[in-house]
Amino acid sequence: MNEIKILVIEDHNLTRIGLRAALQTQPELNIVGEAANAADGIKLLKTLKPDVATIDIGLPDMDGIELTRTFRQYQAENEDYTTKLLILTMQNSEQAVLAAFAAGADSYCMKDIETEKLVEAVRTTHAGSSWIDPAIADLVLQQIRQDFPDGSRGASGKRVLIEGIDPDTEKSIVTYPLTHREMDVLELIVAGCDNAEIAKRLYLTVGTVKTHVRGILNKLCVADRTQAAVRALRAGLVP
Repeated sequence: MNEIKILVIEDHNLTRIGLRAALQTQPELNIVGEAANAADGIKLLKTLKPDVATIDIGLPDMDGIELTRTFRQYQAENEDYTTKLLILTMQNSEQAVLAAFAAGADSYCMKDIETEKLVEAVRTTHAGSSWIDPAIADLVLQQIRQDFPDGSRGASGKRVLIEGIDPDTEKSIVTYPLTHREMDVLELIVAGCDNAEIAKRLYLTVGTVKTHVRGILNKLCVADRTQAAVRALRAGLVP
């Protein structure tokens, strides 16, 4: 298995030690650097070019969301920097979650996560998909449902847009675009509809809906419906 280089940006010594111990249980996960504040974290992101960086929100000099936004801007100007960013924190408020994804975070999970799930989160993030703690996913989808209770834009045309996808994913979406029917299904997934409700609204069989959902997951390079919804929002696919 290919090595995954990881940078840990965390101001609490004991938490850094715990993260290091948890991640180093897997031979392919290599901690290449650690930083206790945002300034050092940005420097190491630029010099070490890790595959994945875990970022705490509560850093002493700059919060992790601002660090994420700053580094994403740097990446936009320097194409050879491809680090994926995983927010790892105790904050599960709706504001923090949506702000993190708006800043360009790839994944978001809680610090009390089990070691096996943390390893899964890092691997999934490295592979190019979003890993979202189930509690966090519920917050995101609840917000979406509040804005689109009937699956539409509403009179004001308001939408939640979680910006920023990596160039490889963007290229894949352009190369293998969703069909019109897949877009219809995706919009209803984002609105929180299950397969039965989608079938009812679009006058399709549940089997046909399942086929469209599989196609959507493959084309968006994600593992499940929640990841598809988040990626759709980040890519601006949902009107």
